[in-house]
Amino acid sequence: MGNDPLVQAGLDIRSDDSELVLVFSGDWVLRADRPNYRTILESAKQARHYSSLRFEVHDLKAWDTAFLTFVRGAWDWAEHNEMDCRFGDLPEGVQNMIRLSRAVPEWKHAVKAKPADFFTQVGEDAIQVYHGFDGYFSFIGQLLIALFAFVRGQAQLRWKDFLFLLQSTGPMALMIVSLLSFLTGLIIAFIGVIQLQKFAADIYVADLVGLAVTRELAAVMTGVIMAGRTGAAFAAQIGSMQVNEEVDALTSFGISPMQFLVVPRVIALVIMMPLLCICADFVGILGGMVVAVAISEVSIVQYFNQVEQAVGLSDFFGGIFKSGVFGVIIALAGCYRGLNCGRDATAVGLAATSAVVTAITWIVISDAAFAVLFHILGI
Repeated sequence: MGNDPLVQAGLDIRSDDSELVLVFSGDWVLRADRPNYRTILESAKQARHYSSLRFEVHDLKAWDTAFLTFVRGAWDWAEHNEMDCRFGDLPEGVQNMIRLSRAVPEWKHAVKAKPADFFTQVGEDAIQVYHGFDGYFSFIGQLLIALFAFVRGQAQLRWKDFLFLLQSTGPMALMIVSLLSFLTGLIIAFIGVIQLQKFAADIYVADLVGLAVTRELAAVMTGVIMAGRTGAAFAAQIGSMQVNEEVDALTSFGISPMQFLVVPRVIALVIMMPLLCICADFVGILGGMVVAVAISEVSIVQYFNQVEQAVGLSDFFGGIFKSGVFGVIIALAGCYRGLNCGRDATAVGLAATSAVVTAITWIVISDAAFAVLFHILGI
């Protein structure tokens, strides 16, 4: 099946039963008269049906990217025509380059694989949700075992790392939490004053700000901020360790990743979230005071006296308790997504994103559950 122009270009085509064989010879380097693989292969396929494609390079001498480009194009053409592809005696370097060029992250394959119908999609989604819950429950069970080891003083962790986590989840987050809490209190007070002035009830803006901040906004805003700041950081840190096989190294040395990585982060957030919430309470009330004093006839003393009357200890400690629960949610989401991260940079980004979305979703759900529970208990 060879012809003179192709042979002169360093390519011959022959058939071996139902196999199409491309035979390369001479130097395959960049030059203008290289044949087009699509034209050659389409012509060969019209003459006869082939089920596979193979490459032979017995007489191949020098080669560069021109050879790689031709082989890769022929390979794609063969797969498009549902033909099996075989490396034959291609140089090992060419084989490695072809494999590398065809390497695609798993999530891209998942996007291409579309279900046959709606019911298949529902079934696959249900199975995925089941595996997700199963993974979370397994993770929580392992965490409880690790926490029990920590209580007994047998946990494998470094106190130096734990103190650094306390610093990064507490003092280093104080500024952003305070700023957003101040602005939140300011906004709530501004909206409240504008409406209450219509009824000459400016003083009750203190009730509005005090109750809204202590019962709901301080804990929720702190949780959302820490989910985006610390939860994503946990997922990225542990995910990067997964990519670099550091988690596997810990396991190989007999060190539990759950005790060494997860337990310190969970405890650090459980300790620091209530403290940040207390700070957010006071700063948010302070922001409300600025607006109340600036645009109404309420004095500073009147404002704080009204807050003291309106806000009870149950309101104050209820918000603090919720913030501790939100800390557990954020730490669990970040560490779980990090430990279940893939092995490439894309997976680390997806893990961080998923940790933030998961944490915020469960914060909102748990806050709604607490609202109903506190109403039933009369808190």
